[in-house]
Amino acid sequence: MKQRKTYGSCILCHDAPCSRACTKCDPARILRALRFDNVEEAARLLPEDYDPSWVKEAQEVCPAGVEIARALDELNEQRVYLEGTEGADQVDLSCDICGVKLENPFLLSSSVVASNYEMCARAFEMGWAGVAFKTVCLMDIHEASPRFSTVRSAEGDWYGFKNIEQLSDHSLEENLECFRELKKNYPTKVIVASIMGRNEEEWEYLARKVTEAGADVIECNFSCPNMEEHGTGSDVGQDPETVRRYTEATRRGTRIPILAKMTPNITDITVPAEAARLGGADGIAAINTIKSITGVNIDTLVGYPSVHGKTMVGGYSGRAVKPIALRFISDLAGAKSLKGLHISGMGGIVTWRDAVEFILMGSGSLQITTSVMEYGYRIIDDLLSGLKIYMAQRNYHSVSELIGCGLDSVVDNDMLERDTVVFPVFNKDKCVGCGRCFLSCRDGGHQAIVFDEETRTVRLNGRKCVGCQLCSLVCPAGAITQSRRISRKKKEA
Repeated sequence: MKQRKTYGSCILCHDAPCSRACTKCDPARILRALRFDNVEEAARLLPEDYDPSWVKEAQEVCPAGVEIARALDELNEQRVYLEGTEGADQVDLSCDICGVKLENPFLLSSSVVASNYEMCARAFEMGWAGVAFKTVCLMDIHEASPRFSTVRSAEGDWYGFKNIEQLSDHSLEENLECFRELKKNYPTKVIVASIMGRNEEEWEYLARKVTEAGADVIECNFSCPNMEEHGTGSDVGQDPETVRRYTEATRRGTRIPILAKMTPNITDITVPAEAARLGGADGIAAINTIKSITGVNIDTLVGYPSVHGKTMVGGYSGRAVKPIALRFISDLAGAKSLKGLHISGMGGIVTWRDAVEFILMGSGSLQITTSVMEYGYRIIDDLLSGLKIYMAQRNYHSVSELIGCGLDSVVDNDMLERDTVVFPVFNKDKCVGCGRCFLSCRDGGHQAIVFDEETRTVRLNGRKCVGCQLCSLVCPAGAITQSRRISRKKKEA
């Protein structure tokens, strides 16, 4: 008999057999919502009169042996998740990118996921508000094969993703024809034309041509880490004077809004961003990918991906870069010299929760590639519904109300409060006696946890505990929480 697995093992099939076998609900869509941290939407999708017998045949045809009935039964028992979601369908997600209206904040970022008419049209049909088209240029592009590698989580999902891909390998005229057809057939969708030149003349020429073809916004690619020619890609983004000159050249070629796409391969991202502003940019896009080597094959001794026995430093993206991206977004949004500039944020956005975090750090629009490459355009379903539910539950009426609301929580080192402490609180009912907290505290903390080998229980030595909360981070059962915050002087007394 096929071994059954929990819903977390769902492999997210296309045209899922489970949903084809079930006539009364859509188990694949519900499991996908659960997978993308959209529990409330999953509960909304489950019919109120749900009966486990509905998914008996669906479970039998699941190629991954997922416990569909168990997952839906548990969801059915937790209808409380529906609380506060009634107004979600009425939430308006419209916003703008440098004054150009977006029906929602989500765009495909400049990459292979937005590289021809067919792809962009399908994305528009599925609900994406716009695309940043794969960077157009006047260079002769020849891509390597293979050109991707991944770092995976324990569950098999991509944790990080490396690419050594460059720019569009279609001719400029082919790409311009895509723009014209897309604007003709999808006039309310937004086209961000990503461009890259090798000199001021090329930047101005490309800006003029994409504007004439119907682009709504231009994104200056100052940040691709994979370019062969010196003086292009991230080489530009690391030189503020060149950023300013090329932005000025782009401005000479167009009157539509300009975004300057920044490289994270730099210490202070606000310096080239300020140069772009001086050159005429209306906004900043960040971040592009981070230079990386994702791993080395210890048998062949070649790094990944191997191209005829060689590799190169390439661009890293995906979940792993999100903390770095958020840091750079907060730097940009918090810089007084950049006040008023639109920020189009990207770097590790997978779920609606990630999207909210980017908005709270100052992003006014959002761009996504890696999670689309892994899961497809369909992730837009949970990005939209998850964001709507979040806003409805908290009575937000527009995306603009959220932009930058988390910035005040990010302070300089000398402004952080250091005179109080929170201790760990152990829930004995939840504790499974694994001793992980003890090991981590003993070998990586302050030896403040005592473990009883016979009863497999733990207790805290308050005199040694400094409140670092390492124990709560490693606990696999969620059995450790925080005490109320107290003064360090009171603790010492």
